Amino acid sequence: GDDPAMLGSATLRPLNPVEARSYQTFVLTYTVGKLGLDDTGGIRVAFRFISDAGKPQIDDPRAENYVTASCTGGGTITLSVDRNGGLRPWKLVVTARLNGGYLSEGEEITIVFGDTRDGSAGMLIQTFAEEGYEFRVMADVQATGNFYPLDQQFSVPVIAGPAHRWRAVLPSLCRPGETFRLGLKAEDVWGNPTPQVAGRVRFEPTLPVNGLPKEFAYVPDDRALTIEELSADVEGVLRIKVFVDGDEVAEAGPLVIRSSDVAGFWGDLHGQTGETVGTNSVESYFDFARNKAFLDISSHQANDFQINAKLWNRINELTAEYDEPGRFVAIPGYEWSGNTAVGGDHNVFFRHEGRAIRRCSHALLEDRSALRTDANTLTDLFSALKDEDCILYAHVGGRYANIHFDHDPCLETAVEMHSAWGTFEWILTDSLKLGRRVGVVSNSDGHKGRPGASYPGSSTFGAYGGLTCFLMGSLDRDSVFEAMRRRHHYGTTGCRMHLDVGVTFPTKSTLFERDPNAVADPPHHRVDKVVMGDIVQTNAETVDLNCEVVAHSGIERIEIRNGETVLDTVRPYARDDLGNRIRVLWSGAEYRGRGRNTTWRGRARISHAVIDRIEIINLWNQERLFEQHGSNTVVWDTVTTGNFMGFDVWLNAGADSELTIATNHGDLEVSLGDIGSEDIVLEVGGLERRLRVFRLPDEPLDRELKFRCAVDLNKAGDNPIWVCVTTEDGHQAWSSPIYIFK
Repeated sequence: GDDPAMLGSATLRPLNPVEARSYQTFVLTYTVGKLGLDDTGGIRVAFRFISDAGKPQIDDPRAENYVTASCTGGGTITLSVDRNGGLRPWKLVVTARLNGGYLSEGEEITIVFGDTRDGSAGMLIQTFAEEGYEFRVMADVQATGNFYPLDQQFSVPVIAGPAHRWRAVLPSLCRPGETFRLGLKAEDVWGNPTPQVAGRVRFEPTLPVNGLPKEFAYVPDDRALTIEELSADVEGVLRIKVFVDGDEVAEAGPLVIRSSDVAGFWGDLHGQTGETVGTNSVESYFDFARNKAFLDISSHQANDFQINAKLWNRINELTAEYDEPGRFVAIPGYEWSGNTAVGGDHNVFFRHEGRAIRRCSHALLEDRSALRTDANTLTDLFSALKDEDCILYAHVGGRYANIHFDHDPCLETAVEMHSAWGTFEWILTDSLKLGRRVGVVSNSDGHKGRPGASYPGSSTFGAYGGLTCFLMGSLDRDSVFEAMRRRHHYGTTGCRMHLDVGVTFPTKSTLFERDPNAVADPPHHRVDKVVMGDIVQTNAETVDLNCEVVAHSGIERIEIRNGETVLDTVRPYARDDLGNRIRVLWSGAEYRGRGRNTTWRGRARISHAVIDRIEIINLWNQERLFEQHGSNTVVWDTVTTGNFMGFDVWLNAGADSELTIATNHGDLEVSLGDIGSEDIVLEVGGLERRLRVFRLPDEPLDRELKFRCAVDLNKAGDNPIWVCVTTEDGHQAWSSPIYIFK
C-alpha cells in the first residue's frame, strides 16, 4: 500500500517564473493510479491563506480567477472552493469531486486555474515575490473524505515586476570616522526589489564621504547592492541624492554624524516565513533583512504552535550563522502565540542559541513528545523564563497581547506600537495606566519574507511594517540586549529618522540601570541629564526636555506627552506661514482584535474652489479607489487598521468656500476660513476612529527641528515623558518614555 503509484500522479504546466500581479493560466493534470478513483472521490489543491493572490472562483467565466475541471472516463467533475476548508496555513482549497461514475488507472482529471476560454483574464498572481508559490495536491481515491498528499508537489516562482521607484538607505546616527554603508535598490510598484533596471548611478552628498564612488553602472548582485566601508570625517547632516541616467530618483539619509556615546542601529525583529504561516524561507528572510532592507538587526518570530524540533534547530543554526558582530546581529527567538484570554501574543528573544522553546500549545504539531515543556499561559511563560537571558515584547497581532493578564518587568521590556497590523498607541498608554515601565518598539510582523521593507500588498495588512532604532555603542548582541533592558530605542512606521530625546535636571538626580520596582538595589548613578528609556528619581519640580528631530521628510508636528496627556505640540512653522494646503486624514480601527480593519468610503467636496494639486498620504494598497473627480472632489474606498491615511489638496478657493466630507462613518462640514493649524476632529466611535482636517503651509516643511522646553512634573507616581513625531509624508516615530518619579 506504500507504492505512490497507487494514488496516482500529477503534473502542473507551466512552471516557469511569473511576474507579481500578472494574470496567468495553470493546467493541473491528475492521472489515476492502480487503485482507480471511486464515485464521489476526487482531488484537492490547497493554497496558503496568507496571500493576496486572486481567490479561485467557479461562478463567472468572464471574471478573473475562473477555474474549470473535466475528466476522461465515466462521470462528471463538480468543483468547489472553500476559503476555510483546510488546516492552517493551507486553508484555501479547491476540490474536484467525481460524480456518477468511476475512473480507472491512466484516466485523468484536469483542472484549469485561470481558464481564459470564455473571457476571464486568468489567475491574478500575488503582489510579492516568492521562491515558489505552492500548489499542494492531494487525492481521495477511496471516497473516504481523507485527502492524501501526492508525491508530486508544485511551486511556481513569483518574480518582481519592472522598476517603479528607487530606494537609497543610510543609517541615522554615527560618529566621525566610523564606517557605515549605503544600500541601493529599485523596487517594483508593490515594493519587491527588482533586477529589471539598469543605468549609470551618480551621487551628490551634502558632506564629503570617503569611499563613495563618483559614478558607476548599476549591476546589483541580487536585486540590491550595498556600498560598504564609507566614512565621513566632519560633523553634520549627510543626505545623498541619487541620480540615474541624469534624473534624481532618490535621496538617502538623513545620517547625523556627531561625536556621541552611541550610534543608531536599525532593526525589524519580528516576521515569519513559509515554514509556518508566511511565505519564503528562513534563509531568504535573513538575507533580505541584511542585503535587501539594509537592516543591522533582525530576528525570526514564527508561531510557536507550528514550530517543530527540526525548524527550531534550523532557526538557531541560521541566527548563529548570520550573527556577525559589527556587521549584522541575528537573534534567535519565536512568537509565543497564546490566545488573548491567557496573555496574547508575545515575542521572545534569546541572548544565546540552543535554548528550550516554551510553546503556548502544540495546536499544529503532530509530535507531542515535548508537550510537558509547554507554557500554556503568559504567567507560565514568565515562570519558565525567569532565569533565562531573554527579553519579551507585547505584540498586537491577530491575538493581541493582554497586558492586564500579567507582567514581568525583568522580562517584558517593551510594547510593539506599530506593525503591518497597524498603529496601536493604546498598548503603551494602557501599560502606563498600570504603572508599567516599558519602551516603545515597532516591527513588521511581515508574513511575506521581507523584514525591514514590509509592504502590505493587497491583503488584510493595512500598514507598512515598522522599524526600531537601537541607541548603543556598538553592534553586537550584548549591546542590543542592554539597549532593550534600558529601553534605549524608539519605534517608527518604517522611516529612518534621527530622534534624540533627553531630559536635563536642575540638580543631581538618581538614574537606575534597572527598574527599582523590579530589582532590589539596582546599579544607579547621580546624573543631571538622561536619555529616552531611562528611569530616574528626582526632587526637581520642573525639568527641561531637549528634543532633536532630523527627518527624511518635512516635520508636520511633534507632540510632547506626559503619559496620556499631550503637554504641547511643536510645529516648524507659525500661523502666518499657513497657505492654501488643506490636509484631510482618517484613522483608527474597529476594535483591538484580529478583525480590526476599518473600511473608509468617502467623498470630500470643496465648494467654490479648484484643486490645483493633490498628494495622497499612506495609500499602501494600489488597488483601492483613491482619486480626484472633477475640479473640486476627492473620492476614496480605503482601509485603516489603527494607522492613518488621507490627502493634501492645494486649493484655489473663494472666500465663501466650504469643505464637505461624507463618509460611511460620519460627515463633517466646515468653512474653509475656519480651518487653521489646529485639528478639527470628528470622533466616529470604534477604536480611536476619527476624521481630522487642518491647514498647512504651501511649501514643503522643515526637515530638521530642535527645541528645549520646561516640563512641570506631577508630584505622585511616574511622569512618563515621551514624544510622537509625525512627518509630512505620513510617517510617525515614538520615543521610549523617560520615567521620572519624585
